[in-house]
Amino acid sequence: MYFSGHLGDRMNLRIFLTVGMIGTGLFTALFGVGYWAKLHSFYYFLIVQMIAGLFQSTGWPSVVAVVGNWFGKKKRGLIMGIWNAHTSVGNITGSLIASALLSYGWGWSFVVPGLIIAFLGLVVFLLLPVCPESVGADREEDEVDSPRKNGGGVTEPLLGSDTELKEKAVGFIEAWKIPGVAPFAFCLFFAKLVAYTFLYWLPYYISHTAIEGKYLSNETAGNMSTFFDVGGVLGGILAGHISDRLDARAITAATFMYCAIPALYFYRSYGHISLAMNIALMFISGMFVNGPYALITTAVSADLGTHSSLKGNSKALATVTAIIDGTGSVGAAIGPLLTGYISAKSWSAVF
Repeated sequence: MYFSGHLGDRMNLRIFLTVGMIGTGLFTALFGVGYWAKLHSFYYFLIVQMIAGLFQSTGWPSVVAVVGNWFGKKKRGLIMGIWNAHTSVGNITGSLIASALLSYGWGWSFVVPGLIIAFLGLVVFLLLPVCPESVGADREEDEVDSPRKNGGGVTEPLLGSDTELKEKAVGFIEAWKIPGVAPFAFCLFFAKLVAYTFLYWLPYYISHTAIEGKYLSNETAGNMSTFFDVGGVLGGILAGHISDRLDARAITAATFMYCAIPALYFYRSYGHISLAMNIALMFISGMFVNGPYALITTAVSADLGTHSSLKGNSKALATVTAIIDGTGSVGAAIGPLLTGYISAKSWSAVF
């Protein structure tokens, strides 16, 4: 993802995103083809999954950069909070599609989503406007036209005059030096660690935990786990709206993360009492866990990618987004892996 963001600031984002989506669809489908081809080679699935991951890494830096191009900072938190709901909707849809197709053979759970994303890649290529200028519209005033004050009270434009509109992409190391990038990147490391641990392990945890003295089926547990993502939708919107009102992204993200600690404790301690209690506490946990995750990967990344420390017309949206989300993805890989070892001893230790 680090490389994808660096590349995204230097390419046409529409083409870059299209190639990523079609490539993702192709290799996701190839993973499922192993079912009919009766392939049992570990290395086949490992290599196909790794290549699919490379193509997937083009997605987030590209889409955040595109949305960041269209909306100024004033209400970016709320707008991107609502827009970011697509990630939770995608998680929910993916879980439901996989559950519905599993009875026909697990291969369909990969081939069908692969075909869907490849088709939508073509839609993106035909219809996506990457910035206002591409359709003859003006950029948001607080990004280009509105002046700012320097130390002596004299105003100067944020991005210079129209005659200087040629943009230059920033380097990878230079992007790390933008104030706030490193702290938010490491903050997302832990937020994404928890979020992805729940994404991968929550259905298993639910099916192996007696709720009202009964164990749920794997299909029911998988469907029920989607309430965590439903809570995440509300959490992302709330975090974005609050950060806009307070003009305090860091305080909002930190508050949500601190609230997630007791929420997870209560879910572990009281989630087994009843089905309604489990769903309610799961929803609340999802809201506080995914709230800062959504805020940091969208509005915060877009803000830092257009930070005032960037001189001239530097392009840094995709690079900054890739740095922050790429660091978070390291946590997303470590969390579920550690959970596999820790849960064998105690689920309380996991929480």
